[in-house]
Amino acid sequence: MFGNGVPETGVTEVPEDGYLLDVREDDEWSAGHAPRAVHVPLGRLDERADDIPRDRKVYVVCRAGGRSAQAAAALNRAGWDAVNVSGGMQAWERAGLDMVADTDGEPRVI
Repeated sequence: MFGNGVPETGVTEVPEDGYLLDVREDDEWSAGHAPRAVHVPLGRLDERADDIPRDRKVYVVCRAGGRSAQAAAALNRAGWDAVNVSGGMQAWERAGLDMVADTDGEPRVI
């Protein structure tokens, strides 16, 4: 559990078919993200909440784990089953997991 009571999981424990929600900013997303992730910046979470499924666990990721913990806590308070992905995309990259970029460069975490 994260310090605020949010359940956590490691990057290698996110199921292949799990709903992965990336709450980073647009430039961070464009530089590199998980191929199957859904992008909803943290600042737009309230307005885009209806896009997030309530019938399955939501794995929330950001750069290092702070914003995703905030997002997971907010989702859980509103009735979702959300889990923070500890270490964020930095841990994802270190683990050598697949990443894609929306730019011509190599995917990277910024």
